[in-house]
Amino acid sequence: MHNLPYGTTVQVVGREAELTLLHSRLQASDRPVLALQGVDGIGKTALVLRYAYDSWAQSFYPGGVCWLRSQEDIGTQIVCFARAHLNLQPPVSLNLLEQVAYCWAHWPEGTLLTIWDDVVDYGQIQPYLPPQSDRFKVLLTTPHNLGVAVQSLPLEGLREDAALELLKTILPESRIAQQLADAKTLCNRLDYLPLSLELVAGYLRRKPDLAIATLLQSWPAQSLETYALKQIESKTAAALGVAAALELSWQDLSETAQRLAGLISLFALAPIPWELVEACFSKAYAQDLVKPRDQELIALHLLQRSDQDRERYQLHRLVREFFAAKHQEVIPVREGHSVEDWLKLLQPLSTTQQQQDIIAVAMKQTVACVVVHAAQPISPTPTLTQIAQFATLMPHLSEVATAFTTCLADDILTIPATRIAGFYQLQSASAQAESWLQQARTAAESRFGKDHLSVAQSLNHLAEFYRSLGRYGEAEPLLARSLSILESQLGMQHRSVAQSLNNLAELYRSLGRYGEAEPLLTRSLSILESQLSADHLDIATSLNSLAVLYSAQGRYSEAEPLLARSLSIRESQLGANHAQVATSLNNLAELYRSIGRYGEAESLLVRSLSIRESQLGADHPEVAQSLNSMALLYAVQGNFSEAEPFYLRAVAILGYRLGKTHPNTQVVWKNLMSFLQQVIQAGQTTQLSQHPVTQKLLAHLAHNPGNLS
Repeated sequence: MHNLPYGTTVQVVGREAELTLLHSRLQASDRPVLALQGVDGIGKTALVLRYAYDSWAQSFYPGGVCWLRSQEDIGTQIVCFARAHLNLQPPVSLNLLEQVAYCWAHWPEGTLLTIWDDVVDYGQIQPYLPPQSDRFKVLLTTPHNLGVAVQSLPLEGLREDAALELLKTILPESRIAQQLADAKTLCNRLDYLPLSLELVAGYLRRKPDLAIATLLQSWPAQSLETYALKQIESKTAAALGVAAALELSWQDLSETAQRLAGLISLFALAPIPWELVEACFSKAYAQDLVKPRDQELIALHLLQRSDQDRERYQLHRLVREFFAAKHQEVIPVREGHSVEDWLKLLQPLSTTQQQQDIIAVAMKQTVACVVVHAAQPISPTPTLTQIAQFATLMPHLSEVATAFTTCLADDILTIPATRIAGFYQLQSASAQAESWLQQARTAAESRFGKDHLSVAQSLNHLAEFYRSLGRYGEAEPLLARSLSILESQLGMQHRSVAQSLNNLAELYRSLGRYGEAEPLLTRSLSILESQLSADHLDIATSLNSLAVLYSAQGRYSEAEPLLARSLSIRESQLGANHAQVATSLNNLAELYRSIGRYGEAESLLVRSLSIRESQLGADHPEVAQSLNSMALLYAVQGNFSEAEPFYLRAVAILGYRLGKTHPNTQVVWKNLMSFLQQVIQAGQTTQLSQHPVTQKLLAHLAHNPGNLS
């Protein structure tokens, strides 16, 4: 299994000795991390790709070849690879670093090659590296010296004969032979750098009648003073040589291709799904982008297709820098409302800096809207399937959330950061999720002030995140402040106020502060019933919350009709097999158990458990809730042998999904301990199984009677 990009057609010329040396160095076990080091454009990525494909074909690495883009989230890439290719399922109760460690620990037998492309800071990737072992081979590409912890293999420019061979892969061999001296001069001028050679050769291929000598005489020395070249971050001779070659190619692009290149440079330095580019235009016009993409940008080696199966494209770092600078330098503007208007109507007129700024912002707004729209299907708490599906979108969403903040419209300002937080939250990367939620809050407060509705929404997202972790003390002031903002901005009777009241009340119930929760819930229900139809789902949610509170206080006669009504609404609106229906069934069954109506409780719990397992999966925390309820029901009836497996499965799921210290896990764990103590006191331990967890806990209670911790 491998996830290598670009396809097996990736071409490397004149690097046979380097390929051999690379393999021999990787097989040495004394320093397992090897860095292929060289300037941008030297061909590092192409070389390691060629090595990886050849090695895979020759079965050198039966444990797989894993390609990682170091400028994106490394941990997510490793975990997604393990899930997709190895069927590994690291517990989501672990944080992201721990999930990565789980993947390394459970990797199938056989030597594995991991390739970490474009490493800039070794410290950022070091925590995610596999353990030092002969079976884990680590290969990095980097423009820097990464220090003594890494074995470095410098990569130099091509030899003259290899540089000429590279030209011959793009240009007719006869053309090179007839102008051999000039071709050698060209290679020398380009410092034998593969990227520069490919760019210039692509340019010459489009001009079959242009002599190399003529090109050398008219070499764009003056272009080194242009704005675009001054913006190239790396001022090495090699980088400037690439930039000069890019200037040649740029001048040969049509106006449409130039503007397309400028637009593409606004995306992150990562594979770009082509549908995102197309979405910046109308459907009728998007089809006209294929020709400038394929016959100009790709033909001139300015753009590469990074995925053979799906349409994803990527820019080299220097090419992206150049395009971004050109985007700032030359794109003119007229009054218009879309990128399509600009491409169709604009003419090469001289422009003011103000006009350039206007179009730069407008194009960023277009890209931002497209990326945010693509992220909309990601729920605030995405599924594992969504994690894999949207992983390629994350770099571009991060680019929008960080570099485009000032360009985001008010109504989508916090969406990128919130979606990224949800992406990390499901992976138990709590620190990353919290950071993005805090960023959303800060962005809203900075733009709108402290009392805006968007701020209230961001506070609510952050509070719900803290509540999901059991960090109730941090959630409470955020929910209270969110409620205060909503009340002041929307009035006391708004539907959003009712939802906020419900969230704060649920927190109070979790803390056992029933007296504070009840007035909030009754007020929430009153608001909703005054504004919505009697069978609205929001009313069902409010009824359920109030009923659960009454049940917790032993007020069963008040709770039962509320639960029955909530269940009826949900069944009629959502169907008999929806997860929310299962929640209502479970809560009503809990009430029946509490008042001794065991037969009715059991039938509801069986149905609730079946729905949750089919809709949510066998290891979902809500499944554990149903299992716990079933165990409590059997235990209160003295059916100890039936209760035990439900308890054991419930604590296993919650420990796996939420962690042992989560409040929900602790509740079920204490229920299990109380159950075992009940069995001991009844003298019925023979009803229990020989399960190791059960036997360990029984031994603990035998030596520590009454200690349920």
